[in-house]
Amino acid sequence: MRRMSALAVFLIAATMPAGARAQDLAAKDTATRAGLLAALPTDAAKRVFGLLGGPSGGPPRSIGSYAKGCIAGAVPLPADGATWQVMRPARNRAWGHPLLIAAIERLAGSLPPLGWPGLLVGDLGQPRGGPMVTGHASHQIGLDADIWFTPMPERRLSAAERDNLSAASIVTADGNDVDPAVWGPRYRKLVETAARLPELARMFVNPAIKRALCREAGTDRDWLRKVRPWWGHDDHFHMRLTCPPGQKLCQDQEPPPPGDGCGKELDWWFTEEARHPKPGPPGRPLLVNQLPPECAAVATAP
Repeated sequence: MRRMSALAVFLIAATMPAGARAQDLAAKDTATRAGLLAALPTDAAKRVFGLLGGPSGGPPRSIGSYAKGCIAGAVPLPADGATWQVMRPARNRAWGHPLLIAAIERLAGSLPPLGWPGLLVGDLGQPRGGPMVTGHASHQIGLDADIWFTPMPERRLSAAERDNLSAASIVTADGNDVDPAVWGPRYRKLVETAARLPELARMFVNPAIKRALCREAGTDRDWLRKVRPWWGHDDHFHMRLTCPPGQKLCQDQEPPPPGDGCGKELDWWFTEEARHPKPGPPGRPLLVNQLPPECAAVATAP
């Protein structure tokens, strides 16, 4: 049986009454988060930053590394724009550095001429960044964002729909390639346009999506260097910006290695070793005093 397209699945779900859905994702998220918060030490960074409902004042500053830091002066991506809609509003994770917000808005506005109507935007970061109670190891300094591969529908989704609809995978069930019933040139154009943003450090996609991009890129391939395979990411891509100019407390990641990343480096992701990595021992939650020292001040600032 042929799989329905990601957009078809999304739009069918969007027309279903709330009671017809198998589960309320927003309620499940809230309950999971509450249980995890209750189990954390009072000085756990996840707890401290996860309970903060708004940003700190002052100029925007990304502090620390993508997976160990915070942000001062974050601003929200507006819930609605002409070419984007923010998903999962109940999570309150649409905050970032103004440069990230501007990059998302610019990317979204450039896409309609390429056949992509607009973006559905997933998680950015918490109001003051820091580790999240659920979901991400990074997204801590206001420079990361998840963008769904589901095209924005023509109508405005309600808050309930945004909290409960799921992004749809564009990868085949065996994980070896993109779904031919879904994939087309506009998906490549979407990823390529994001990869060419001058402030982009790198972006993460499912290895099968990287494989398709390598196959279809043609001779102009330099943009592929920043498109990195990573586990998951079959229904969205993760864009990460470089540290803003002059922000000395922000720690950039090492740039991707030279080349398009389409050879043996990509082949490894389809091996048993990559597909079934051995889990490591569970780590202890980071405490606030294990973040950069400035983050304690960000957490307690008015």
